[in-house]
Amino acid sequence: IIIDAGAKHAVLERGSSLLPAGVLAVSGDFVVGDVVTLETTDGSCFARGLVNYRSSDLDRIRGLKTDRVLEILGVCACDEVIHRDDLVVICREEPTSRSHPPLTQESRN
Repeated sequence: IIIDAGAKHAVLERGSSLLPAGVLAVSGDFVVGDVVTLETTDGSCFARGLVNYRSSDLDRIRGLKTDRVLEILGVCACDEVIHRDDLVVICREEPTSRSHPPLTQESRN
């Protein structure tokens, strides 16, 4: 599942669930409960989780606000594509300039 920058930020920085609005594209075939990988537009994988929609349904609701899911699919089993409790971050980005520099021998003394 390829997601936008806002959804990635919400997942990584706020510990949020993934909602349909943040989904840009769906690839592969999967069913409810399968483990899927979250990717950015550059192909970087950063999280995995248990998906609440099958691939064909997610492709129909990707990019939409949650309140439109019922209208499009006829049912709305879950607000979240992946609930935060079912999501695991597998790779964070390199430290930013705001982080502390690495310890050197001099800084340890």
